[in-house]
Amino acid sequence: MERRIFLAVILGAVVMYAWQALVMPPPPPRPASQAAAPAASAPAAASQAPAPAPTPEAPPPTPAAQAVKSESSEREIVVETAVARVVLTNRGGRVLHWQLKKFTTPSSGEPVDLIPSNLPANEPRPFSLKVDDQSITSRLNESLYQVRGDSSGKVDATSNAATVVFEYEDVSGVRARKELRFEPKDYVVALSVDIHNGATVLNPTIAWGPGLGDLGAASSGGSFFTGNAVQPPQGIYHRDGKVERLNTDALSSQPVHEGNFRFAGIDDHYFLAAAINPGQARLDYRPVSLTVPGADAPIRFLAVSYRFAQPPRGLRFFVGPKQFDVLQSVDPELVRAIHFGIFSWMVVPLLSALKWLYGFLGNYGWAIIVLTILLNLVLFYPRHRSVVAMRKMQAIQPEMKAIQDRYSHLKATDPAKQKMNTEIMNLYRERGVNPASGCVPMLLTMPVLLAFYSLLSMSIELRGAPFVGWLHDLSAPDPYFVIPLLMGITMFWQQRITPTSADPTQQRVMMIMPIMFTAMMAFSPSGVVLYWTISQLWGIGQQYLTNQLIGPPALATARRGK
Repeated sequence: MERRIFLAVILGAVVMYAWQALVMPPPPPRPASQAAAPAASAPAAASQAPAPAPTPEAPPPTPAAQAVKSESSEREIVVETAVARVVLTNRGGRVLHWQLKKFTTPSSGEPVDLIPSNLPANEPRPFSLKVDDQSITSRLNESLYQVRGDSSGKVDATSNAATVVFEYEDVSGVRARKELRFEPKDYVVALSVDIHNGATVLNPTIAWGPGLGDLGAASSGGSFFTGNAVQPPQGIYHRDGKVERLNTDALSSQPVHEGNFRFAGIDDHYFLAAAINPGQARLDYRPVSLTVPGADAPIRFLAVSYRFAQPPRGLRFFVGPKQFDVLQSVDPELVRAIHFGIFSWMVVPLLSALKWLYGFLGNYGWAIIVLTILLNLVLFYPRHRSVVAMRKMQAIQPEMKAIQDRYSHLKATDPAKQKMNTEIMNLYRERGVNPASGCVPMLLTMPVLLAFYSLLSMSIELRGAPFVGWLHDLSAPDPYFVIPLLMGITMFWQQRITPTSADPTQQRVMMIMPIMFTAMMAFSPSGVVLYWTISQLWGIGQQYLTNQLIGPPALATARRGK
């Protein structure tokens, strides 16, 4: 029986590893500074860093057509919404910065900017335009547009939606109008574009340059087996009822994807930039390696461009955090951008319960503790039945061993060996023991563990959430390894008091498990380790209570063979 428990634990660990390895994307190269680039589970040698992807060549200079509708000098337009600060430029009507007011960088405390810093001049910025004629493309993106909707370079969209209009026209007949309408609270901007070359209507490609910011994926987060690794920027789209996630390696071989999309864009561990309900479209992804401040190697980003069936009219883009309630308010299907894995059906109610508790307690650490206790209350009876079953197995061990000893001289292929199995089954029947009843309840708790782990690893609500003392971020590992060590001690303690029918060798093997799990959890998010530690403490208390209820084990004496 103990062998089955050991195999169940090993199988659970293998399942968790396979889920993490196959579902979660590989971590990006580790930079010198955590605050400057995505973190990885182990430092990569400089020779192993991915070669920078070729960037598009800058277009050759072309004679500028005289502008009819334009402005005389370049300037910035700052749009303030309730949740974001967006900096635009009248040169091309593009985005310079997209800062999220409610999310800060771990090192400086500045708002997270989803536009990478120090973009080369030949890399497009968000909402750049591209048409077949390269000279017109250059004018659309480099000319100074006339701006309407601002007041001295400022736009207030904190309470009500606000619109910024960029217009350009030159003597050659090229006319461009780009309208951006900002919603106050849901990280949404609606884009409308009209391009004419004389009497011809042009359908431009809309480019969203490299993303998602220097600190998008590097802002805490973690995984069970790969340390503080997080999801790097990747392509994501919803098509035909399925969500596809595309890492940079896959996009290098197949950059173009076409279809009728519910949403499509780029995301990383915590943030998303995507077109909402674009309909029929062509997506062209391009990996880009950029050097960002503080990184000792280029960081892999991703650029995407959209080509729609017709010029966009009020096409909504979501640019913000992968926060469940916010995504759901924009589009119910958008919540699938959060990578909760195969147990998402269980994660969603757990997340709602966690946020509900947070509303009362005001601290996500205490909310995790209370929710863990509530979950263990639900699992109390299955665990109790498991302990009772193991106690029964422990009681009949002398009789089982006597049966096995009588047949130990026979080979496994000997037909007479079957009599041993028959006697053991008869013993189970006489004593009312089901050998599977001790393992099945334990395995039933595994989906809850995986779901809660996925919740705590992927939920942006825990990003930067403090607990007590030295734990300033529940989505980051414990910097002093206090909680992981406590988890290992409680796991060892629980194993010492759990009924066992194993021989001394098997017991020594089982004692390795606390060491293994402590090492694996040392670099996982402290919120995950906190959950596991509280579960272990609950298990210890339940074990003492069960022992009190069922009394000490009554070992049966071995029956003599016939």
